[in-house]
Amino acid sequence: MPLIPEEPQIHEKAQGPRATPASGRTAPTPRPVPGPRPAAPPRPGRPGPVRPAPPAQRAPRDTAVAKPGPSGPATPAATAAAPQIQLIPATPDGALDAAEEAVDLLLDSGRTPGDVLVITTGDPHPWAAHELSFGDAAYWAQHDAGDDVFYADAAVADRAAARAVVVVALNGGPEAAAVTALTVAHSRAGALLIVCGDPQRINSVLGAGV
Repeated sequence: MPLIPEEPQIHEKAQGPRATPASGRTAPTPRPVPGPRPAAPPRPGRPGPVRPAPPAQRAPRDTAVAKPGPSGPATPAATAAAPQIQLIPATPDGALDAAEEAVDLLLDSGRTPGDVLVITTGDPHPWAAHELSFGDAAYWAQHDAGDDVFYADAAVADRAAARAVVVVALNGGPEAAAVTALTVAHSRAGALLIVCGDPQRINSVLGAGV
């Protein structure tokens, strides 16, 4: 008699395993999820595309390049290609900031810091003021090392050696300082001269014999 109640229990157990395929977890396993994550590593590099726009768009290269003229007799330096000149319109108050943006763009585009010389006509750049507080010798030692951007006032810029790129910030000062800065910058720039300031003033100085 105990055998009769056991038979329905056997049938219920047979129905149990049929439900296991429905609960199988192998199909929905989300293995492809980790795949897309490596595709989004835009970490390397600064926000380069943001900065390049201002200096590249503001520079009226045509008018600037037409202004400079070679100075007289043929020498190996005179025969070499004159530096390209770019003008970045800026007020005296904003010229130093514009120069800093240009330097950032140069470094972002692959220039090494030792390629760049910055000349100011008004207040010295904060870096120059800081370095000069340690004395003239320490300041020029930084220049001679040649491994960083060097900032010089127009009054002492003629002591600076030639570099691939020279940036001039017309951030105030007398007209004579602007003439000196542009004259020195033009002679020191190997490939590119960037001038940040009032375009009218720059053109008048360039036309005056730079």
